Order: sequence, then structure tokens, then C-alpha cells
Amino acid sequence: MLLVDTNVLIDVFEDDPDWADWSVAQLRAQSQLHQLAINGVVYAELSAAFDRIEEVDEAVDSLDLVVLEMPRAALFLAGKAFVRYRHGGGARARVLADFMIGAHAAVAGMPLLTRDAQRYRTYFPGLAVLAPH
Repeated sequence: MLLVDTNVLIDVFEDDPDWADWSVAQLRAQSQLHQLAINGVVYAELSAAFDRIEEVDEAVDSLDLVVLEMPRAALFLAGKAFVRYRHGGGARARVLADFMIGAHAAVAGMPLLTRDAQRYRTYFPGLAVLAPH
């Protein structure tokens, strides 16, 4: 399995002029190698782009994404990584979700497809990150 970060999905569903082509190509290529998955955090972030739950579910189904539950070990690791980030001077805004996504992929041993690799590589050094840079 491969965990897909929210930014890749938003690129596709909102047809981002800078990133949609890259994200679509990556989803197509990776779906040939892995079952694509998201977790509840990605689902929640993705839901902001839709008006109804049925639309989110249809979008998730259209990409054949599996929605995985997050293990407690991943939730614990996310909290610890977030504390390290905050102690290092990191801002509070929006990042806990990123730590939950990265920790889930790390604990499950899944690669992560994202456009925002730096934080994941910094706080989850053993995580296989598939990103444009």
C-alpha cells in the first residue's frame, strides 16, 4: 500500500494549474505498483473541498482509494514528532495533521506520495517519500 497526502488529491480534484499533471501522473503510476490509501486525516482535509459527504466518498471511490484506520502507535508517534517540532521553534498552524499522516505511513511501513516532502523527511527519516523534489 501507498499512503496519499491530501495535497496530491486536492491538485487533482481542483485541477491545480501547477500541480495537477504531476499529481495525476503519480497517482496513475503508483496505482500500478501499490494499492492507494488515505487515512481519516486525509479524508477530513479532503472533505473541505466538497459540499456533501457523498461527493467526498464518490471522489475517494473514483480513485480506488482505501480509507485506513490509524493505529494508536501512529497517533503516539505523531504527537512525539509534533512536540519535537514545537520545541525546535515550529509554528502551531495546521501541521499536526501532517505529523499524523507521516506517522501513519512510517508505522505502517508504507511509502508516502506528497508534494510537501521536507517535513516528512525531517521528522520521519526512515519514511519512503515520493515527491517532486
